[in-house]
Amino acid sequence: MRRAYTVPLPGGRALQLADRTLVMGIVNVTPDSFADAGQLFDRQRAIEAALAMVAEGADLLDVGGESTRPGASDVPADEERARVIPVIDGIARHVQVPISVDTSKAEVAAAALDAGASIVNDVSALQFDPGMGPLVAERGAAVVLMHLRGRPRDMQQHAEYRSVVAEVATELAGRIAAAEQAGVRREAIVLDPGIGFAKRAGHSATLLARLDATPLTRLGRPWLVGPSRKSFLTAAIGELAPPERDWATAAAVTAAVLAGARIVRVHRVAEMVQVVRVADMIRAARAGATA
Repeated sequence: MRRAYTVPLPGGRALQLADRTLVMGIVNVTPDSFADAGQLFDRQRAIEAALAMVAEGADLLDVGGESTRPGASDVPADEERARVIPVIDGIARHVQVPISVDTSKAEVAAAALDAGASIVNDVSALQFDPGMGPLVAERGAAVVLMHLRGRPRDMQQHAEYRSVVAEVATELAGRIAAAEQAGVRREAIVLDPGIGFAKRAGHSATLLARLDATPLTRLGRPWLVGPSRKSFLTAAIGELAPPERDWATAAAVTAAVLAGARIVRVHRVAEMVQVVRVADMIRAARAGATA
C-alpha cells in the first residue's frame, strides 16, 4: 500500500489518491494547441470531446484556453475567459468528475470556479498573478503547482541544471511555501514536475525516471505528470508530429505510474486508461513481491 492522499475540493468533495492512479483528460480550447492543432477550439466540439473522455474512463478533465507550448504568447484574460467558461459550464452540467482549469490568471480561475471547476492547474505555480494564491485559498479549490522557469515564450532559455532533480525539488518547495503563505492548505496542493517546461529532453527523462527520488518524495505531496505528446519524446522516436506520439506517450505514462505519479494528464483517454491500469497492476505486484 502506498501513501494515500485526500485532496479537498470545494463543496465537501475530495480527490482520493491512493493505489489507483487517476487519468486526467486534456481539453484544449485553443486555436494553436501543439498537440491537436486546435481541433477542440469550437465550444460544442470541446464539450462533446470532454463527455466522450469521461465515457472512456477519465477521472478528471483539464480545460485550458491558452497554449503553453514553447514560444507561446500570452492570451488576454477576457479572451481566455471567453474560450474556457462556456466549455466548463457545458461540461459541468453533464458530468460529476472534477474539472480543472488550466490557467495562471486569477480572473479566469475565479470565473471557472463559478462555472463548475474545482481545481486550478497553474503552470506558473502562483508566480504570474499575485491574486491566484489568495483566490485558491478563499475558494477552497485544489491547486496544481507546476515547476517552471521563465514564461512559455522564453522558458527554454532557462533549461540549465546541475542536478535537475534537486533543483526542481528545491524550487517546488519554495512554491509550496508561497502557496501556504497565501493561505492555501497544504492538503490542497498537487505537484507537477513540469515535463518539457524549461527542460531539455534529458531533464524530462531524468525526472520521469527519478520521480521517486528522495528530494522529490520529501516534498510530501502527490504528483501529477503530463508527458502526453511532448517534444522530449522525439529524442527517442525521431521527429514525429504530436498526434503520432501516442505510443511514446504510453511508455512515458507507464514510467510515471511506476515511479509514483498519482495523476497522469493525457490526450488519448481510452488508450491511456488501459496503460495506467496495467501499470498500476505491475506497480502493486512489485510493491508486494518477495524474494
